[in-house]
Amino acid sequence: MTGVDTSAVNDPAARQALVDRLRAVLDGAETIAPLPAPGSAPAPTPVRLDERDLAAGRPAVVLPTSGSTGEPKQVMLSAAALRASAAATHARLGGAGGWLLALPPWHVAGLQVLLRAAGSGQPVAVTEPGPFTAQSFVTGAGRLHSGRRYVSLVPTQLRRLVDDASAVAALRDFDMVLLGGAAADPALLASAADAGVRIMLTYGMSETCGGCVYNGVALDGVSVELLDGQRIRLTGPVVANGYAGRPDDPAFARPGSFLTNDLGVLEGDILTVLGRADDVIVTGGMKVAPARLEHALGAVPGIGEVLAVGIPDDEWGEAVTALHTGAQLPESAVRQALSALPGYYRPRRWLAVPRLPVRGPGKPDRRAAAELARRAARALPPEAEPSHPDTS
Repeated sequence: MTGVDTSAVNDPAARQALVDRLRAVLDGAETIAPLPAPGSAPAPTPVRLDERDLAAGRPAVVLPTSGSTGEPKQVMLSAAALRASAAATHARLGGAGGWLLALPPWHVAGLQVLLRAAGSGQPVAVTEPGPFTAQSFVTGAGRLHSGRRYVSLVPTQLRRLVDDASAVAALRDFDMVLLGGAAADPALLASAADAGVRIMLTYGMSETCGGCVYNGVALDGVSVELLDGQRIRLTGPVVANGYAGRPDDPAFARPGSFLTNDLGVLEGDILTVLGRADDVIVTGGMKVAPARLEHALGAVPGIGEVLAVGIPDDEWGEAVTALHTGAQLPESAVRQALSALPGYYRPRRWLAVPRLPVRGPGKPDRRAAAELARRAARALPPEAEPSHPDTS
């Protein structure tokens, strides 16, 4: 396996050389481990594949997970899985097209942009180096040809674009904007839709070659089922071979399937993701799904970005706490937003922060957020509340 520097994509010659190499990867000619730009992320732990890792075939790409729940795991993706993912994505989008790379290519979402372009022979452009801004996006989009055009973003990036007229105009020129990595609040999606931006919400992870459920519907060849009523299992040709050095990991106990740690609801063929099982907040014996609360609060004008966490509480076990980046919290709007949720969903604590902690490409860092909330709780009293959470 060879470590490959993917950080030089802004240089046209280096980008073309990388795309050519990725074509060989898709043909199964070699195994690569994409390396992050120096200083942008922790250096990955060197991986040595043994006979057990190769039992299901030689992987084409080995990518680390985000490590949100512990030590990162090394995901082994086969060339067949990567090709299946690209083909299913283009089928859902209405055909292959050019791609704008606006995400780090050492993460699965960014790498897939390059792989889709490489596999279909389509061009790829790159946003300006440095921090992601509306101007860097507009400049990068201007380098893409006039045929079908796609881009993958995370909600934090989209939020920076929807308030800029030139960026919105550039967004409208894309046939589809794939939005994933974290939940997007309704107000943000409404702003984008009102501006004429075409959005496709994606759900997936490194273990499924990135997004494999688009707008709640699984890609062709992928099936979704719920274990124990809520835990999501994904099955199909896009599923990884497993984790390097962990041949008995229960997440891959069934060949061709990946048992996620996410909870969801299926209504017909439509999947709604409620969040990670280990993110659930238990307050007074009642379970609060943070993603459901965040989605509701996202409709409150002026609240900005929202993240819900639980912090230790002597009386209730955990106190629901909402971190938000906006300066305004109109009480009437909060009540209206929470009116469809059980009373125990209402946060006991509110914490305004300049920005939400993130990890990887725009993913919320709930551990860091919970630590911020715990420190703040030592100095601030909780919001007045009834003697017992309302379970209605």
